[in-house]
Parts: sequence; C-alpha cells; structure tokens
Amino acid sequence: MKRAATEALRHRVKSFIIVFSVISVTLWLYWILFFHLNQGTKKDMVLIRLVVGPLQVNCFILADEKTKDTVIIDPGDDAENILKIIRDKGFKVKYIVNTHGHFDHVGANKAIKDATGAELLIHEGDAPVLASAPQHSRAFGMIPVSSPPADRYLKHGDVITAGEVSLKVLHTPGHSPGGISLLEEGMVFTGDALFAGSIGRTDLPGGDLSTLLRSIKTSLMTLPDDTKVFCGHGPASTIGDERQENPFLNAESGFE
Repeated sequence: MKRAATEALRHRVKSFIIVFSVISVTLWLYWILFFHLNQGTKKDMVLIRLVVGPLQVNCFILADEKTKDTVIIDPGDDAENILKIIRDKGFKVKYIVNTHGHFDHVGANKAIKDATGAELLIHEGDAPVLASAPQHSRAFGMIPVSSPPADRYLKHGDVITAGEVSLKVLHTPGHSPGGISLLEEGMVFTGDALFAGSIGRTDLPGGDLSTLLRSIKTSLMTLPDDTKVFCGHGPASTIGDERQENPFLNAESGFE
C-alpha cells in the first residue's frame, strides 16, 4: 500500500515536471517569435512639444533617437527656443512641415530653414495662404510674419520619412484649403483641423464648415479610438475621446 502511494506520488511529480517543461519551452519559443517579429518595428523616436508665439501654437519636434534625423511640425515662432533644442540634442532637421499656412504656424520657418538647411513642406492648396502670412498677421494686430515658399508640395497619401519617423499625409481641408494632418504609428498631428473638444475655425478666408467636418469624419474619425491626437493648439486628446465627447462630432452634435 505504501509502495503504491509512493509510486503514485512519483508519477504525479513526473507529470508536473513534464507539463511545466512544456509550458516553459512554449513560452520561451513565443518570446523568441515575438522578439523577432517586433525587431525593427519598435520605434526609437523622440517627440518634443513646445508652445510657441502669442497664439500658443503647439510646435512638435520628432526625431529618430539613433540617426538624429528630425522633422519639425509647425514652427510658429520662438525660433531660438526651437533651435536650442536642436543644437542641444544634436538633431539633424530634414524637414519643416506646416500643417497649414496661417501666420501663427509658420513664423519661424525662415530662421529654422536658414539655420538647418531643412526642406520646407506644405500642401499646395495652402501655398497662397503661406504667401499671405504678412497681411494675415497684420490683420490680427501682430508683427508681420513672412515665410519662404515651400521647397516641395505635399498631397494626400504622401509619406515623410526621417529615419524611424514616418508621417503619412492626410489632406484635411476646411480650416484652410490645404490643411493637412500627419499620421504616425498610434498618433496623429491634426494642426487646426481637430482640437480637444472642438474643431478649427472656418470663418477665415478659404475656410468651410461642411468641408472641415467631412475631412475630420473621413480621415480622422476612421482611425482607432486609442490614436493619440496632437492638436495645433491646446492639450492632446484621443480619437475615441473626440468621438464620444466632441460636441461637433458626437451623436448629439446635430451635424451630419
């Protein structure tokens, strides 16, 4: 009887060891597979936000942490503050991208372009808006702002690449004719198209409410809910939060 109990215990221990070994090997193989599948897809990317100028524009610096290749989005003002970060971090600015051409988003274009040699990119639809920045800034009672013309025009579906940084261009007109948003992995930079709890104004030349709502609903609200939204002014949000809470976009908005 005692011998039978001992044998049963040995059998249970042996079975436990076998099952434990199988589980351990399976988990190890899964980890190896996961590691190899994700090598090269995890991004070593730096994202820095600066609030610049009297209208408190969000300027974004995106850089590949390894190569230091960099994109600057909407350098609206305070060029020296932006350039100090570039110098301190050793970033190499490849592109300056304007989400649109309004003066408050383009005021430091020239200084940064002159200092870094970066290409200036904007949607062709906002080329006239960029050119009219001096008049536009004066109309707002600001010191006249000017920008060089774009080196290259962007269109919907273009991809801007700087090392690991990869920004897909989404044409989101309505705030201005050539307004764009820039889609990265898990995040989107919406310029003045979409804000946390609001949308861009449409009473400026070239603005149109129905166009803006259509742009947001077809190009931005189709993104996953957990997509981080980095706006041209104000705090960040998510697509899911805006879908539920934004009074221009939720089910109670009354807008089609």
